[in-house]
Amino acid sequence: MPLEVKVSKEEKELKSYEIAAQAASDKKAWDIVTLNMEESSMMADYFVICSARNNRQTQSIADNIEEKMEENGYDIRHVEGYRAGKWILIDAGEVVAHVFVENDRQYYDLENLWCNAERIPFEGE
Repeated sequence: MPLEVKVSKEEKELKSYEIAAQAASDKKAWDIVTLNMEESSMMADYFVICSARNNRQTQSIADNIEEKMEENGYDIRHVEGYRAGKWILIDAGEVVAHVFVENDRQYYDLENLWCNAERIPFEGE
């Protein structure tokens, strides 16, 4: 019978998109979708897309994503849309997070635009 080794959550190395998705979830983002963009885009390997109730919440989510990515060794290359807070884009190299207020998310419909990209499930905590 093989010996089962248990790995604690702290010992598990998270992938960049998991860090971004969890950081968004921690600030109550919803409808979090991760797209594998490796075959579809030269901009990033992954897109993390999520919704927020209002501009203040998008900013809070974006702040937490930036903080958690930097804590895990990822450089934030660029942030766009923070001031307006309707669609905030956080470029952390291999992952780009898109934080939307719901109306703007529906309008831009990135999931449909990149419908051929594989969706990676996010379970959250």
